[in-house]
Amino acid sequence: MGAQSIPRPLTVEEYERIPDPPGGRYELHHGEAVFVTYPIHNHKELQRRLRKLLEPIAEPAGFIVDTEFPYRPFPENEVWGADVACVSAARYDAIEKWLVGSPELVIEVKSPSNTKAEMHDKAMTTLAGDGAIEFWIVDPATRTVTVHSAHEGMHVYGEDFAVPAPLFGGCIHVAGLFGGR
Repeated sequence: MGAQSIPRPLTVEEYERIPDPPGGRYELHHGEAVFVTYPIHNHKELQRRLRKLLEPIAEPAGFIVDTEFPYRPFPENEVWGADVACVSAARYDAIEKWLVGSPELVIEVKSPSNTKAEMHDKAMTTLAGDGAIEFWIVDPATRTVTVHSAHEGMHVYGEDFAVPAPLFGGCIHVAGLFGGR
């Protein structure tokens, strides 16, 4: 059987017709279908911890915290997925299929296969989309959280620090994120 020809750049409508392959799913990055594997246990565990740490400060401030959250930072040629997302309840309630624009906070758990260029592209694309305030990269290898802020630039927080969460008026202690249950 011959190789399937996929037009470039893909529109969201074309992307929706592509079946997900075994072992993962496709996201649409700049009009290209990008294969994303399902997260492994340690990755999912960090997503779960992030959600548990964020919900007590985000929900009272009117935000929904979710994992594996699809969003469209731009109207065409883009369908991304956030490992963890915080979205205002009003924007969340208005979703018909996927969030239009970027969540106010997107958190990515860095995998060994993620390149620096890939993470930078995702941060910049997310922050350029309507709605985004911050993009965090949680790196289990270095036990750090890198925060890209639309207003404050970039900061790296190690285990001895707490990551401020100005959207909610709280913070997340890095050591607690990488600690036990």
